[in-house]
Amino acid sequence: MNEKYIARSSEIAARLLGGEMMIMSAVDSTFFTLNEVGTMIWQAADGRTPLSEIIRQMCDHFDVDPDIARQDAEQFVTELSQYSILLVSDAPIEIPVPMSASR
Repeated sequence: MNEKYIARSSEIAARLLGGEMMIMSAVDSTFFTLNEVGTMIWQAADGRTPLSEIIRQMCDHFDVDPDIARQDAEQFVTELSQYSILLVSDAPIEIPVPMSASR
């Protein structure tokens, strides 16, 4: 299996409310409400952690079958990447530091 790395797009607005992540694309205003599993994937999408490691963490946390977790995670990542909400690469993704964060 080729490794995948995922990162959150900077072209979104996101807020955590009641344990669920609310995400809206700034590009087309597409809105997503992520369940607990989706929120875990979203929060782990730092561009440096391989998707396989995120799936392993999901299996540990939710006691789910690794094959089912992999299928669900890959489908979730594919769907959000189609809306440019998640970025996907076969190598670690460098995420630029915003100017205000570097001060």
